[in-house]
Amino acid sequence: MKTKTTKIIYWSGVIFMSLWFGASGFFELTKNPVVWNITQQLGYPAHFIYILGVFKLSGITVLLIPNKLLRLKEWVFAGMFFDIIFAFFSKIAILGFPATIDAIVAFAVLSVTYVMFRKLYSPELVFGEI
Repeated sequence: MKTKTTKIIYWSGVIFMSLWFGASGFFELTKNPVVWNITQQLGYPAHFIYILGVFKLSGITVLLIPNKLLRLKEWVFAGMFFDIIFAFFSKIAILGFPATIDAIVAFAVLSVTYVMFRKLYSPELVFGEI
């Protein structure tokens, strides 16, 4: 795969995930009833919802900065994976499988985006000399 194609796929995924997590983070911080009701129905306390919102918006800020903060981007990807996995299992346990479709889509997009990130940035660039 050519570098240009890799970059297009990577940035498309970053933009998609930024819109996804940005909307979610914004709704969590502004106490949108739909997001809050579902999240509380899943058993998460109010203070946790605010923390999720702050971390989601902080994370997408890091992802949108090109060619910088590569190690921190690794942490953002990890945080997004954990968020999606917890959402998936919480929804499947409480709401049933049909409620997990959004988590499955997000997981697929984030996985492809992360693979493209690894193709663009070698471990030496991200972590320094290993």
